[in-house]
Amino acid sequence: MSVSQLARSIVESPTLRLNEEARLLRERGEPVIHLGIGEPKNKAPFPAILSTAAKIVTGDVKYSPTDGLPSLKKAIIRYTEEHYNRVVAPENIIISSGAKQSIFNLLYTVLNPQDEVIVLAPYWVSYPEMIRMVYGVPVIVTPEDGSFQPRLEEIERAVGPYTKAMIVNSPNNPSGMVYPASFIAEVVEFCERKGIYLIMDDIYHKLVFDGTEAAPAYRFTKKDTESTKVIVVNGIAKVYGMTGYRIGWTIASRELTQVMTNIQAQTTSCVSSILQAGAEGALLGLQSAVESLRLQIQNNRDVMMQELVSFRGVKVHKPLGTFYCLPDFRAYNGNSLELCRFLLKKALVVTVPGKEFGMEGHLRLSYSGTVKDVTEGLERMKWALDPQSANEIYIGDRKLVRDWL
Repeated sequence: MSVSQLARSIVESPTLRLNEEARLLRERGEPVIHLGIGEPKNKAPFPAILSTAAKIVTGDVKYSPTDGLPSLKKAIIRYTEEHYNRVVAPENIIISSGAKQSIFNLLYTVLNPQDEVIVLAPYWVSYPEMIRMVYGVPVIVTPEDGSFQPRLEEIERAVGPYTKAMIVNSPNNPSGMVYPASFIAEVVEFCERKGIYLIMDDIYHKLVFDGTEAAPAYRFTKKDTESTKVIVVNGIAKVYGMTGYRIGWTIASRELTQVMTNIQAQTTSCVSSILQAGAEGALLGLQSAVESLRLQIQNNRDVMMQELVSFRGVKVHKPLGTFYCLPDFRAYNGNSLELCRFLLKKALVVTVPGKEFGMEGHLRLSYSGTVKDVTEGLERMKWALDPQSANEIYIGDRKLVRDWL
């Protein structure tokens, strides 16, 4: 079989691969605990379910406008004004099949071959691959002090004549880091001064803890939506726990939005009108479901932090948002992929290697599931790794004895 050089250069998504491995093990009856998946256990909010059902009952399920239903755009305009203090026009919005497609459409729109995009480590695994898929070049900026936030000086050194854009994800997947408002202000000023697009991936923007705020980049620009270099990507997947709806959107200038609409018209044509109706219901309905999910995730975060401190040699920064943390496991194994495979084989716990996020030696752990998943999963991990932990453990109905330490 002959495949293109570009296709061969794109690596498999590690999170989707691990999800598939976990699914196959579960099908065989293995008691797998998944600490790798970024998907809350909640049900879709009731207003979203009602709106979805109401659309289906009409039987009028046809193509929607390529850039999205006008009624959903109105809901997004209201949402943007409420949470970003910015009024945008329908022509500034394009609705896509998830924030992932939104980012891809945007990169396809703004990049020429060999244009560079600044990516801050740790980063979401798909950013570098999507940049490569449109023949761009990802330029990774890794904090020199070992933290999860680079300094502006480090970003400035990475910028060159081919730099076209920067992607900032705050709250951050995989670390749970929420960049301070002062840092976002610096980045906005720098990008506007240099003429660099600043792509803000705000998909977790309301999943924040301990009174933290994910400061919106729009706050720090005096330019209007047509002239600012700030572009915002958001969606309903994480904040509302509606991952399967695959609804995301981009807010940009009319010119960029029109080009993205042309791209989407030639690829997916449009987004399902049924799923857009559900998204509209979520945005316009009572928002108590969002707060309920946030509090549940914050409690899970607290449990995971409490359990992780009992691991000898593991260093962890307390996440202030998302449902992930990125502890440093180099005390046990500096090769994160080897460590993930070991934990899956010995303890039946799915984790994600930090190498995929630009942080080798770390593991991304998700606390989006249940408290039981968190406590039992970390108990198994400690049993498999720590010589001072109990030598025996029950996994499912089997008693296992550790014989490798």
